[in-house]
Amino acid sequence: MQYGQYPAPRFTVAHLSDVHLLAHGVRQYGAVVPEDGLVLALERLRRLDPVPQALVFTGDLADKAQPAAYARLRELVEPAAAAMGAEVVWVIGNHDERAPYARGLFDSDDDGPQDRVHDLGGLRIVALDTSVPGYHHGALTDDQLDWLRDVLTTPAEHGTILAMHHPPIPVPTVEPAAIVELLDQDRLAAVVHGSDVRQILGGHFHYTSHSTFAGIPVSVASANCYTTDPAPVDRLISGVDGHQAFNTVHVYDDRVVHTVVPIPEAPEVAGQPAALREALEALSPEERREVVSRKDSDYNTKSESHESHESRDPLTDL
Repeated sequence: MQYGQYPAPRFTVAHLSDVHLLAHGVRQYGAVVPEDGLVLALERLRRLDPVPQALVFTGDLADKAQPAAYARLRELVEPAAAAMGAEVVWVIGNHDERAPYARGLFDSDDDGPQDRVHDLGGLRIVALDTSVPGYHHGALTDDQLDWLRDVLTTPAEHGTILAMHHPPIPVPTVEPAAIVELLDQDRLAAVVHGSDVRQILGGHFHYTSHSTFAGIPVSVASANCYTTDPAPVDRLISGVDGHQAFNTVHVYDDRVVHTVVPIPEAPEVAGQPAALREALEALSPEERREVVSRKDSDYNTKSESHESHESRDPLTDL
């Protein structure tokens, strides 16, 4: 159903990051159970309309790179993705380690850079390994950049999304985080500039942020476990158990739209029942505008009277 002037997106991608999964039930910092955030995120993903065609996880999948954590990650994510008909795109982060990551998620003994290409029906998603063994900052080798340049030589039908853990952006609200940023970002810029890369997805910083890089939009997703408070009180850095979220990435032919989806539930204070969709679809575009947009319509005056939406019949309201 098209309510406005734009058609439905051609692709819907869910962008999750920083799961930091531990062994089942283990608490992070004695407070957060990372699995709980992931389970709730997957539940909320199932409610999306349209459902995502890909779930992109931009790194720090297992907090301590434990084989059991990777096994549990697959046990939780893969059936949920299959039920949605979505492809899973794993991206390695600084808390992951290449050998257990490759073995646990890809059944592979390749412990080199974990760079991979996924084709989502003409939308190319490139998972780029920015991890540095033994360190938390990010970097890319000459060989990786040559590989990426070669991949991008042939444009994809609907362009490319570059998914990486260390996003190539400034971090003005949490300045010490720049110590563990992606190094030598100008070298990556030289490769992606003028290419068919339409969007860069990242994580690492545990809060939502947006920027541009080499003329390309960059979107950073918050974390599923704990998040970074960008406005702490008397703290240099503050990790908090709150504000967890993932992003939806709606890809149109001429633009990309990002939406932050909070993971924790919240009480509803206003809304409309799902049955209203059927009533709206029965109206012409002009009728819908009169009903929903006109301030003195019955629909709006009843909504403003705080009449319970549970007690209303959406079909007669319209």
